[in-house]
Amino acid sequence: MRAALDLAIVAAGHDDVPIGCVLVENDVVIGVGENRRELDQDPTAHAEIVALRDAAFSRPSWRMDEVTAYVTLEPCVMCAGALLNARVRRVVIGALDEKAGAVGSRYNVLSDPRLLHEASLTYDILSEESAELLRAFFQERRSD
Repeated sequence: MRAALDLAIVAAGHDDVPIGCVLVENDVVIGVGENRRELDQDPTAHAEIVALRDAAFSRPSWRMDEVTAYVTLEPCVMCAGALLNARVRRVVIGALDEKAGAVGSRYNVLSDPRLLHEASLTYDILSEESAELLRAFFQERRSD
């Protein structure tokens, strides 16, 4: 999760909301991503999507059955769907997103038995550090 927090700081450095994601398989980092929507002018360039794309380039298969995703903010519906479709085994979440979270707060995309796949979920890992990055980012923008 510390590596994901470092990526979130990188995102803030290019004026994107500070969210980071690291994908790990067998204790090896296989994909990293930070939020890049503003930098790339791409509405799909969320940290999880960027990390999944990064990992896909280094793998023989799109299936990530043995992968754990470390994400600083609870994934949105789009990202939860992408993690689901990639068959990510486990998702470790920093801060919860009460407004748009799709992995427990608003929706339960990764634990809905009606869908194709379910992931193991772990919450509140370095949640205060993750939330503080977001608070500071938005407070700075409000004061400008």
